[in-house]
Amino acid sequence: MNQSTINSIESGPRKPSVLRRNLLEFWYYFSESKTAVVGLAFLVGIILMAIFADFIAPHDPTIQYRECLEQAPSWGGDKCNFFFGTDYAGRDMLSRIIYGTRLSLVAGGMVVILCLSIGIVFGVIAGYFRGWVDTLIMRIMDTILSVPGLLMALVLVAILGPGLLNAMIAISITYLPYFVRLTRASYITENTKEYVVASKVSGAGKFRIMFITILPNCMSPLIVQATLSFSTAILDTAALGFLGMGAQPPTPEWGTLIAENRDLMLSAPWTVTFPGLAILLAVLAINLMGDGLRDALDPKMKRS
Repeated sequence: MNQSTINSIESGPRKPSVLRRNLLEFWYYFSESKTAVVGLAFLVGIILMAIFADFIAPHDPTIQYRECLEQAPSWGGDKCNFFFGTDYAGRDMLSRIIYGTRLSLVAGGMVVILCLSIGIVFGVIAGYFRGWVDTLIMRIMDTILSVPGLLMALVLVAILGPGLLNAMIAISITYLPYFVRLTRASYITENTKEYVVASKVSGAGKFRIMFITILPNCMSPLIVQATLSFSTAILDTAALGFLGMGAQPPTPEWGTLIAENRDLMLSAPWTVTFPGLAILLAVLAINLMGDGLRDALDPKMKRS
């Protein structure tokens, strides 16, 4: 942010608080990326659609219209008037995709929350105590990273049993090392700075130093990692659903929708095309927003 912009913010009738100033500065750099703003707007739209699915969806996603099996998309005046068509059981594809937004976003959000909370705790502990504690935690994380993520998720779901909840737990375990390693690296970098030394000299306890003094200054890269992991979690949840290890039919989850209708790719291509487009657009929007967050939170990307 250039100096004139900062001065114009401070020249108002009331000097903004530090938090407000930081938010304004963040939005200034974030809004410089038009694609990031578009991604944010689209993601907000998806979230609102998931929240108000009961009011937006034109039909109940579980009702079968037996007289309209595999009906092509249409918006005419006939009785089989379905904007996205129907699937093999005569269910409205648009309604199922709208309701599937809820499950996909919840699954991605829960994976990020689990990874972020557990990863921060283990990363901070490893960075603070070092020694054998650090070695033990990092070797466990290296072991998890040595196995391909989707393969490990499949093995874990096979052990725990198919289902959306077990799929979220399995995906969280495969993503955990990235958060632990990033937290540890950021913590070690911050631990050598003067404000940490001053806090130790003043007699602050271990918990205060770890989670109150240092951790807030490590959050920027973690926020970016969480945003990008959100999109990949949606993809992996859809992949497990497609393989029959995630959400089970007739649950309207995006990956499950594609799996249910994969035999209709040639005869009724809309049944797999529209769920695939939903996954594509949602992941693209989150990735665009994540790139904007990275640029806005990285001091090296800021221009004076």
